[in-house]
Amino acid sequence: MRRWRALIVLGTAQFLMVLDTSVMNVSISQLVEDFDTEVTTIQAVITLYALVMAAFMIIGGRLGDILGRRRLFFLGLMVYATGSAVTALAPTVWVLALGWSVVEGLGAAMVLPAMAALVAESYRGPDRAVAYGVIGGLAGAGIAVGPLLGGWVTTYLTWRLVFAGEVVVVLAVLCCHRMISEPARTGPHPRLDGVGAALSATGLALGVLGVLQSSTWGWISPRNPPFTVLGFSPTLFVVGAGVAVLALFVHWERRRAEQGADPLVHLPLLGRPALRSGLMTLLSQNLILLGLFFVIPLYLQVVQGFDAFQTGLRLLPVSVTMLAASMLASSLGRAVGPRRMVRLALATLAVAVVWLLATIDPVIDDAQFAGAMALVGVGTGLLASQLGNVVQSSVGEEERSEVGGLQFTAQNLGSALGTALIGSILLGALAHAFTAQVEDDPRISEEARTQTGVALESGISFVTTDQVRTAAVNAGLPPSEVEAVTDSYASAQLDGLKAAILATGGVTLASFLVTPNLPAGREGGRGGRKSRKEGPGTAAPAPSAGSTR
Repeated sequence: MRRWRALIVLGTAQFLMVLDTSVMNVSISQLVEDFDTEVTTIQAVITLYALVMAAFMIIGGRLGDILGRRRLFFLGLMVYATGSAVTALAPTVWVLALGWSVVEGLGAAMVLPAMAALVAESYRGPDRAVAYGVIGGLAGAGIAVGPLLGGWVTTYLTWRLVFAGEVVVVLAVLCCHRMISEPARTGPHPRLDGVGAALSATGLALGVLGVLQSSTWGWISPRNPPFTVLGFSPTLFVVGAGVAVLALFVHWERRRAEQGADPLVHLPLLGRPALRSGLMTLLSQNLILLGLFFVIPLYLQVVQGFDAFQTGLRLLPVSVTMLAASMLASSLGRAVGPRRMVRLALATLAVAVVWLLATIDPVIDDAQFAGAMALVGVGTGLLASQLGNVVQSSVGEEERSEVGGLQFTAQNLGSALGTALIGSILLGALAHAFTAQVEDDPRISEEARTQTGVALESGISFVTTDQVRTAAVNAGLPPSEVEAVTDSYASAQLDGLKAAILATGGVTLASFLVTPNLPAGREGGRGGRKSRKEGPGTAAPAPSAGSTR
C-alpha cells in the first residue's frame, strides 16, 4: 500500500473535483425552487463552472511549472475549499455562481493539471497505466455517485451539506500532504505569459458563452437577445469573436517562441498526433457525458416527477459499471492498444444512446432504463481508462504540467459545451415541437395559438406540465384548450429530450474521426517521449515514496 498512498490522495482530489457537478445536475429542480429561478439560470451556473475551469486550466498548468506542482496542488485545494464554503452558505443564485462556478472553478484549474503531472511523476510503466485507470474511474464515479449522494442529501436534508462536506474532505487531504512527492527541480523557472493567458481565457470564454446563450438568444433569428447585430442574433458573432481571439492567441504564442520567451503553450506539442487525438477524444468524452447528465435528470425529475434521491437511484448503474470498466480496461488496454479500446468504447456508447432513446416514454420502464444507463457507464469507463495515460505518456517530464493544463482544458471545454450545446438543442427542439403540436391540434383556437407564439417569442424553459397547465389557466383559456395545450407540451418535452440525446449520439459517431492517431499498441501505456531538454536515456527518476518538495 505504501507505493499507492500518493494515488489515494490524488484520486480523492479528482473524485472531489467532479462530484459536485453531478450533485448540481441532480439538484436542478430543488435549486430552481430554493432560489426562485428557472432551469436556464441553473444551466448557466453549471456551464459557468466548466467554463471557468476550461478558460483557466492552461494557466493553471503553467503555474505548476512556475510554483511547483505539489505546492500548486495544495494551494488550489485551499481555494476550492473556500469556494465550497461560500456555496454552502449562498443566500442567492448569484452568490452560488460566485462560490461554485468562479472560486471553485479557479481552485479546480489549479489542482487538476498539477494532479495529472504528479500521477505521471509518481508512477512508471504498468503502474502508471493502472494509476490513470483508477483516476479515470474515480472521475467517472464522482460524476455518477454524485446523483445518489446528492439526491439523498437534497431530498432528506439539504444540498448545502454536500459542499460543507467537501470542505471537511479538503482539510483531511491537506493533512496528508507528506504523501505527495515531487522531484527536486533544477534550472530557472519559466515566466507566466500574461498576454497569452488573457487571450486564451477570453477566447475560450467567448466561444462557450455564445453556445450557452444560443438557447435564449437564438442561433440566427433573434429570439430574446440583449442586442442584435445587423438584425441577426448575436450568438454566432460572439462565437466568431472567440475564435478570432484564439487565432490571435496562436499568433502571439508563435511570436513569443520565435523571440525565445516562455510561451503559455508550446504549440509544437499539438503537432504530436497521439497527443492531439487524445485531447480531442477527451473533449468528446466530456461533451457526451455531461450532455447526457444534463438531459437525463430533467427527464427523470421534470417529466417523470421523481425527487432527487429517486433520480440518483436510477443513475446508480452508471456509477457501478463506469468504475468497474475503467479499472478492468486499464490492464486490457496495454494488451490490445488504446486505439482499439477507445473505438470499442465509442461503439458501446453509440449502442447505449440508441437504447436510451427507446426508453424515453411518458411512463418509464425502469429495467430498460437501468440497462441503457449501465451501458453508458461501460462506454465512458472504457474511455476514461485510456485517455489520461495516452495524453501524459506522449510527452516528457518537463512538459507534464503544461500538457495537464491542455488535458483538463479539453475535458472542461467538453463539459461546458456538453451542458451548453446539448441544453441549447434540447430547448430549441422543445420550442419547435411545441409550436408544431399547437399548430396541428384542432382543439386549439387561433387565439390560443397566437398567445402561445407570443409566449415562445420571449423564451422557453423546460418546466413541468403542471406549470404549463397553470399558465394556460391564468391566460384565460377554456378547460378543453388548457388540456390540449398541456398535452402538446408533454409530447414536445419527449421530442426535445430525444433530439438532445440523439445529438450526443451524433457526437459519439463523429468522435471516431479523431481516433486514427491514437497509439495502436502497447506503447500507449508506457512512458512517453523525452522532454524538450532531455537526451536519450535521461528520463527523470521516479520520486522516492517519502520525499517532499
